[in-house]
Amino acid sequence: MGQDIKVMVKDIDKENNRVSFTYKELLGTWEDNIKEFKQGTVVKGIARETEKAKNGIFIELTPNLVGLAEYKDNIEYGQDVNVYIKKIIPEKKKVKLLIYEE
Repeated sequence: MGQDIKVMVKDIDKENNRVSFTYKELLGTWEDNIKEFKQGTVVKGIARETEKAKNGIFIELTPNLVGLAEYKDNIEYGQDVNVYIKKIIPEKKKVKLLIYEE
């Protein structure tokens, strides 16, 4: 609340005096965002969601790019983590990651 953000006007409904905004389109496509990353490198990410069966943890690399890392105990939502980019699969728009511990 009260935060300044950039948005794009999505729709103007003059009949109902409504304006619809979006910000997701300003974050770039999967293809745009993946260009910043290379397979075989270690990068910072943010732990987001754990798969229900604890098969993996979704790691946000950028606001519009998420990869899946193997599950590890003691990783909490919102925690900053270093991840190794194991594989980038452009045709499936997937990034496979490993949580990197020094």
